[in-house]
Amino acid sequence: MGYKMVDFVGAGPGAEDLITVRGMKLLQEADCVIYAGSLVNPGLLSYTGENCAVYNSATMHLEEVLGVIEEMEAKGKHTVRLHTGDPSLYGAIREQIDALRMRGISYRICPGVSSFCGAAAALSAEYTLPGVSQSVIITRMEGRTSVPEREKLHRLAVHGATMVLFLSSGMTAKVQEELLQGGYQGETPCAIVYKATWEEEKVIRGRLCELCKLAEENQITKTALIVVGDVLGEDYELSKLYDKHFETGYRTAAGTGAEES
Repeated sequence: MGYKMVDFVGAGPGAEDLITVRGMKLLQEADCVIYAGSLVNPGLLSYTGENCAVYNSATMHLEEVLGVIEEMEAKGKHTVRLHTGDPSLYGAIREQIDALRMRGISYRICPGVSSFCGAAAALSAEYTLPGVSQSVIITRMEGRTSVPEREKLHRLAVHGATMVLFLSSGMTAKVQEELLQGGYQGETPCAIVYKATWEEEKVIRGRLCELCKLAEENQITKTALIVVGDVLGEDYELSKLYDKHFETGYRTAAGTGAEES
């Protein structure tokens, strides 16, 4: 009887020690790992056992991936499908999950640290600053894969919220044009974070009006995130959370009768 289980595991943003403890344990237990070789740090494969079969999905199409999983299931083996960052963001897991359901193969999902979190760390940034932006738009520039009309960049830009763009560093001229068209000002701070948390990590800061120039000067066309928004600037309001005059369910406001009594 087969193992009848596939674990989708988020590999984290890049650094080997940023995979979750659960994800690491699943790699250690796996009989087979199918990993996204174009994006996942190969150093993570050091967590696998000596006899673990390893496949690089960058050279495989969906049917080939499913074929390996079915083969392992028939042998009662445990498969880990290792995706970059967190599988829920641009991981193409839905089509795999649906195929597994059709085949009666059970699965689980182990979340991971997304690269947009790694980029924030590299930038020492807080995406949700009081008085500046309380929303984060995670999206991508339309390329070979289309996006819904209502989600075109110029339409999302009208909100002026913090924006993190995946899969767009090779189209910075179009990104710049769309965001300016939508309402961001040319002076809006922006950054390109190349390979966040990897040893090769590189952070380029500037203004939206020079985004394309920054990418060209630094020869960045892939494996990078674009962050746009005033949260990368200097002006913001202090949080109420730690304001001594702000009362919470755990803390009495300074100067109140309750505190003084």
